[in-house]
Amino acid sequence: MNDVPTTDQQLRDTMVQRLIEVGAARGPRVVAAFRAVPRHLATPEVDAAKTYEVETATITKTDENGVDISSVSAPRIQAMQIEQADIQPGMTVLEIGSGGPNAAYLAEMTGPTGRVVTMDIDADVTARAERFITSTGYKNIIVLTGDGEHGAPEHGPFDRIVVTVQSADIAPAWTAQLKDGGRLVVPLRMRSMTRTVAFVRDGNQLVSDGFEQCGFVPIRGVGENRMRLAVLHDEEGAEVALRLDGHPEPDTEALRSALRSPRVEAWSGVTVGGEESMEHLDLWLTTALDNLPLMAAKIGARQRGVVAVASPVGTPTLVDGDSFAYRRSRPTDQEDRYELGAIGHGPNGEKVAERLVEEIQAWNDGHRDDRAHIEVFPAGTPDDQLPAGRVIDRLHTRVTISWP
Repeated sequence: MNDVPTTDQQLRDTMVQRLIEVGAARGPRVVAAFRAVPRHLATPEVDAAKTYEVETATITKTDENGVDISSVSAPRIQAMQIEQADIQPGMTVLEIGSGGPNAAYLAEMTGPTGRVVTMDIDADVTARAERFITSTGYKNIIVLTGDGEHGAPEHGPFDRIVVTVQSADIAPAWTAQLKDGGRLVVPLRMRSMTRTVAFVRDGNQLVSDGFEQCGFVPIRGVGENRMRLAVLHDEEGAEVALRLDGHPEPDTEALRSALRSPRVEAWSGVTVGGEESMEHLDLWLTTALDNLPLMAAKIGARQRGVVAVASPVGTPTLVDGDSFAYRRSRPTDQEDRYELGAIGHGPNGEKVAERLVEEIQAWNDGHRDDRAHIEVFPAGTPDDQLPAGRVIDRLHTRVTISWP
C-alpha cells in the first residue's frame, strides 16, 4: 500500500506546530502568516519537506571559497525576528537581505494596506525573490537591488526595518529612515557574538527591547566587516581557530604552542540544565573580560583530543599573552545538570582558567536572572554620556552592553 503524499499545506501545518512548540511563533498573526506562505516555491531545487524544517536554512549562494553568502533563513529564525519586530497592519517595512519567503511573511503581517520593501546587493538573489513573489501573487512587496547600507530613502520612512544578514555596525541610513519610536531588528555582532536585537529608535539613539541568539550570513557591500581568524591548529578536519572581532592581536605562535601543552581544569560549582542556553552568560563574560574571542573548532579536534569542545560558532575563550582558557561543562550527579568550568593551556593556563571561572561565578551570584541592556549611540558620543559597561566602537556607532 502506497503512502499518501504529504501536501504543501500539511508541511506548513507541521512546521507551524513545531514553531509554536519551540516558542518561536507566539502571536496568532505570526502563526497565520507562516501557515499561509508556500516557502518551498522560493527554492524549487530543494526538496520541499526540507524547506519546512524549522532549524534548516536553505543556502542559495556560496562564494568562490565555498563560504555561504546568501540563504533563506530557517523558519525558527524568521519567526523569531518577526515576533521581535511587532509588525502591525498598515505598516511600511524595509527588509535588508532578501530571499522571498521572509518578505512574504512580512507582507502577510502588514496586510493589504501595508507595504514591504525588500532589498539585496546581489542581483541573483533579488531575481530569485522576484520570481517567488510573482509566483505567489503578493502585490504589496517591492524588490530592490542595492547596497543595504544605504537603505531605501525613496520608500521611507519605515515603521520597521528587519535586517536578515549579520552586521557588525548600524548604518546611519537605518536609523535615519526609521520613524522615531520605530523598531529595527538586526543580527548584531558584538565581539564575535551575534544576537538578533530588537531596537527602538529614541532620537539618534537605539535602545534594545530584547534579543535572541542567532546565526546569519554576513552583510556584503560597504558595511562588510568580516571577523579574522587566528589559526591555532591546522590539521585537516580538526582545525581550531580564534574568531577575532576587535580583540587585541594575539601571539598566535605562542598560543599554538600552548594548545600543544597539557590542559588544566578549573571548576565553578555553578550548574546549568542540559537545554539551558549560555547566551546570557556569554554576554556577561564578554562584558566583564577584555580579551574574550570565540574559539571555533571542527568536530575532529574534539575527537582527536586537541580540545575538549567543538563548536562551529565558537566557545568563549579568555586569552592572556601566551596562555588561554575556554568555557567547558561536565556532568554532575544530578540528571541533566552540568557544572560549568574552564580548560586552560599554556604557562599561565591555570591562572587564566581560574579567572574565567571567577566571572562564571560572578554571573551566577549577581546576574543569572538579569538580561543585558544593549544601546547604540552615534560614533563620537563622549564616554561620559554612555552607560557603564562594555563599549564596542565601530565606524558609525558606539554599541554598549550594560547590566542591571
